[in-house]
Amino acid sequence: MDTFLFTSESVNEGHPDKLCDQISDAVLDACLDQDPESKVACETCTKTNLVMVFGEITTKADVDYEKIVRDTCRSIGFVSNDVGLDADNCNVLVYLEQQSPDIAQGVHGHLTKQPEEIGAGDQGHMFGYATDETPELMPLSHVLATQLGARLTEVRKNGTCTWLRPDGKTQVTVEYYNDNGAMVPVRVHTVLISTQHDETVTNDEIAADLKEHVIKPGRKIIIDTYGGWGAHGGGAFSGKDPTKVDRSGAYIARQAAKSIVASGLARRCLVQISYAIGVPDPLSVFVDTYGTGKIPDKEILKIVKENFDFRPGMMSINLDLKRGGNGRFLKTAAYGHFGREDPDFTWEVVKPLKWEKPQE
Repeated sequence: MDTFLFTSESVNEGHPDKLCDQISDAVLDACLDQDPESKVACETCTKTNLVMVFGEITTKADVDYEKIVRDTCRSIGFVSNDVGLDADNCNVLVYLEQQSPDIAQGVHGHLTKQPEEIGAGDQGHMFGYATDETPELMPLSHVLATQLGARLTEVRKNGTCTWLRPDGKTQVTVEYYNDNGAMVPVRVHTVLISTQHDETVTNDEIAADLKEHVIKPGRKIIIDTYGGWGAHGGGAFSGKDPTKVDRSGAYIARQAAKSIVASGLARRCLVQISYAIGVPDPLSVFVDTYGTGKIPDKEILKIVKENFDFRPGMMSINLDLKRGGNGRFLKTAAYGHFGREDPDFTWEVVKPLKWEKPQE
């Protein structure tokens, strides 16, 4: 049996890039919570003792952006200069403008267009992916790296590993077998863990704690999605309202790919969609089952088009993407946007597909 090695990595919620994503999505949550029609394109950058929020936001919401920044940093664990950032004393800069009037007119007609008429917020192409190698219908290498990172955060916050700091990275290499296009995990080959830690703790103490408590059964766009499997259109997700198809398009493409695999139509599936700015209907829809389809890919493509509405305004409604608040999108900004059992992750709900099964 010929096998191969494939590696996926992840980062903890205290990684600077993930800190930025979480702040951007906390801002999005706050805007959508008060005004579901908010148009948000929020970016965040950070350096020692500094966080800056900038971009374009048009909203009726009354948002205290500085408070959101400080609260998010504090909840992650950035509470002193010793860990790289002090939520209560760091410098916070806010540079936000309103959405370009030309873009607003082309995309949503300054909120005058009906949902089915709303155009894409930009051109671009997005991908969704699913595989039957795990119950989540996600790649095993990605699931393990992501869950290991989440576990590091859990044992840091519950006091099990008091020496851990917020930042950290994980990496998992899995040995796979290609079963006629489907991916079959054989074994875990290598696990890497890289963390910030209290300098007074010895390496031996850290190794013992990790063995006992952790190693158990926008910017990071690959970490956010499928760990290097499938494909990626290049657009980040966090800080973007659903008219930004970088996010909403990737969400509906994941639901389509997952539904195909869950229905038994294929063991592995990639879905691509593409858009032109201001145009509601996608320019193209593509399906590839890597040779694992029970029926030809062109027939599966027809099923996808019949069952999923890829127009931005309709995706917002069907996936309930205008609802913010209570950390709805903040939760997506660390440990992956896909493969998670949470009712707020509406794009993970499998849609039943009707198709004629071939005769045995």
